[in-house]
Amino acid sequence: MIYVTWAVSIIIVALLYFLGRTKIGFGWRVLLAMILGVAVGSFFGKDAADIGLFGTIYISLIKMIVIPLVFASIISSMTTLTDPKQLRSIGGKTVAIFIGTTAIAATIGLIIALLLNVGGDFPKGSTEGFEKREVPIFAKIITDNIPSNPISEMANGKVIPVIIFAIFIAVAIIVEGARRPEAVKPVKDFIQSFVQIMFRVTKFIIKLTPYGVFGLMAVMASKYGFDSLKGLVSVAIAVYAASLLHMLLTYGSLVTFVAKVNPLRFLRKIYPVIAVAFTTRSSYATLPVNLETITKRVKVSERVASFVAPLGATINMNGCGGLYPAIVAIFVANVYGVQLGFVDYLIIIGAAAISSVGTAGVPGPASISTTVVLGAAGLPIEGMALVLGIDAILDMARTAVNASGTTVSALVVGVSEKEFDRHAFNSNNVDEDLDNYSSGRRIKGRVKA
Repeated sequence: MIYVTWAVSIIIVALLYFLGRTKIGFGWRVLLAMILGVAVGSFFGKDAADIGLFGTIYISLIKMIVIPLVFASIISSMTTLTDPKQLRSIGGKTVAIFIGTTAIAATIGLIIALLLNVGGDFPKGSTEGFEKREVPIFAKIITDNIPSNPISEMANGKVIPVIIFAIFIAVAIIVEGARRPEAVKPVKDFIQSFVQIMFRVTKFIIKLTPYGVFGLMAVMASKYGFDSLKGLVSVAIAVYAASLLHMLLTYGSLVTFVAKVNPLRFLRKIYPVIAVAFTTRSSYATLPVNLETITKRVKVSERVASFVAPLGATINMNGCGGLYPAIVAIFVANVYGVQLGFVDYLIIIGAAAISSVGTAGVPGPASISTTVVLGAAGLPIEGMALVLGIDAILDMARTAVNASGTTVSALVVGVSEKEFDRHAFNSNNVDEDLDNYSSGRRIKGRVKA
């Protein structure tokens, strides 16, 4: 029977590969892989256990790229700010808003996941070989995350010390570059090249997601059957509920009380951004629309928009790096029967906020951020793969949160820098703005949306 199981599995892998050569979307292939994995695992039972090899290889490859990718991406993202004054002014405000709102998003995701007991109705995963991590005292948490030997910490997979070390390197490059640009140019060129290479490696691995999901779901279903699908419903509900709450509470508060503009009017003006982000599931694809919306409809200066929008498309990960990893962390903890405490929750929120910068522009940023958060919280990274089958459904909400957050951040920074035309925002007709947007009129110095 085991040979029949492997024969069927090889046929399915070949099918997934063939579908990958067609125009069938990546999300649909991952969803199909999840369904086929559950079907094979349920039908063949224990004979399907060895198929988990596909999933084990996939998770190992994800772990392989996290440290070098996060380290290089943070340096690359931060060093786009070449002027220390710009770093302190527009850059400092922008990054602070991005990280702060990501931390709030993670908090909201955590609360929603706890209230809904996400993963509580999911068949409990095997805890064989997994030891529950002891919760250290607060002082030890601080000292453990201060980099003392970055190379050793990279080897041990300790992400947060590596992130802190990367931030020091990036700030040093910016300061030294302002004084002697020629001295840091070779380093910046190397980092940029290395980041592009790591992005390419990441794309290779992300393409293996359908096979990894098939293997992991087959193993889970071999033990628990179709019940393993039911437990994912609460994850989808939690992600959409957290996304809606974050947009209403966090973004609504920033627009209403910080920028002091009418939130309903602002929502009407930015709805093209939300619509494009939700349907394309890509912050980069939404970038031209975001630039057009920020300048033409929201009336923020082009100087602020041209800085905040591109940076937001890379490091503003309220959805992918904030609320989603927090929800998955609670899901994994419940599936594996791990009891989390208050300190664990703080670690999850902190890791989500910091790691969101380290996944700048990465293909599949939600998977990388979630890997970092699970590792920081001492949870089994393998559990993340259990939710990848419905990732396409969740990604629509996550990307809408990311893109609209960039627009809100541009408004807040524009108000702070006195580069927001409040009179034009309040007096300009929203329908006229939409006509301008639909006609594809150019922004000075920018391509059509």
